[in-house]
Amino acid sequence: MQILLRLAKLNESDDSLEKVSEFPVIVESLKCLCNIVFNSQMAQQLSLELNLAAKLCNLLRKCKDRKFINDIKCFDLRLLFLLSLLHTDIRSQLRYELQGLPLLTQILESAFSIKWTDEYESAIDHNGPPLSPQETDCAIEALKALFNVTVDSWKVHKESDSHQFRVMAAVLRHCLLIVGPTEDKTEELHSNAVNLLSNVPVSCLDVLICPLTHEETAQEATTLDELPSDKTAEKETVLKKNTMVYNGMNMEAIHVLLSFMEKRIDKGSSYREGLTPVLSLLTECSRAHRNIRKFLKDQVLPPLRDVTNRPEVGSTVRNKLVRLMTHVDLGVKQIAAEFLFVLCKERVDSLLKYTGYGNAAGLLAARGLLAGGRGDNWYSEDEDTDTEEYKNAKPKEELLKPMGLKPDGTITPLEEALNQYSVIEETSSDTD
Repeated sequence: MQILLRLAKLNESDDSLEKVSEFPVIVESLKCLCNIVFNSQMAQQLSLELNLAAKLCNLLRKCKDRKFINDIKCFDLRLLFLLSLLHTDIRSQLRYELQGLPLLTQILESAFSIKWTDEYESAIDHNGPPLSPQETDCAIEALKALFNVTVDSWKVHKESDSHQFRVMAAVLRHCLLIVGPTEDKTEELHSNAVNLLSNVPVSCLDVLICPLTHEETAQEATTLDELPSDKTAEKETVLKKNTMVYNGMNMEAIHVLLSFMEKRIDKGSSYREGLTPVLSLLTECSRAHRNIRKFLKDQVLPPLRDVTNRPEVGSTVRNKLVRLMTHVDLGVKQIAAEFLFVLCKERVDSLLKYTGYGNAAGLLAARGLLAGGRGDNWYSEDEDTDTEEYKNAKPKEELLKPMGLKPDGTITPLEEALNQYSVIEETSSDTD
């Protein structure tokens, strides 16, 4: 271990990384340390005694602004991730003593080449090149290490930490809006960003959306009618951008999260590991931030026009989520139902309108809301207007009333129940 530490330049006496010829040796030494620590409990204990986490942070500070040594950073971060995964004490040391949160956030900033335009806003070049494979791998390892460092942050969040968490959330917003060298790498990058966002205190997630700039506001004002009929590509660009704007706020990051969620649903497997983190994140964002909830409501639960098919039948995001409400996995079923319930402002009548009573029964029974009403959380009282299609279908509700019970506890025959219903209807329609 001591020899490998020396070869990896992890001794505190080594002040700089100037000899490029030594870089391959450093990388291979870090690889060896990763394997040894992962497979040997004795090596894990030695890592604590040798204060390996502090040495790794020191090495990161030497190379955090040096892009040509990404391999060193990558395996340094991987070893840091392993140590923080295996030892809870190292997580606390990284968080408080070694200032791991700002250090690892700066590593991400360097990997993404972020240029700040405001305190929590970065410039996004949608036409820029994708991340290189080395930058992507480095960013993924940093995200994984940050996840371990912040795993309990929502419990111990202090007001003094708000700024650092907001900076990290802004970096993660930037991460969601860029792409890796391949589609698979992009999905892996975004998946780790979603996992880390789940650790960010919900009060700091408002930086995922930001006000439109003057240029974006002017562009949003451009209507499709103003473009010539032959400008198909330009029309598609305007239409796409307008769907990512709500109430003067840029919703690109939320739109990416929604698309990511739908892709995970379409995969049809590993829902607990792959789908529940992003669903949980969107649920908490919607519960805490009104603009996010209203944007997601427009995207997931638009005005109801299809009143002839069952809610779970179809290919829309709503249909897919309603199908998950009866999934065999209890965790998946609960979080899908909770997400839709929050989008409905925890109003039972609104949830039933979009999902149907049978699909929503599990959630309502668990919350004691089978008789109607709403949840415990407060939401703004903006109107939830019904479409003409829904208004025309609404009189058909409750056409069949529940069948009665005889004194001996047996169910009243269907014919008798229908006769009773007819009598009630005639009585209610009588006028004085």
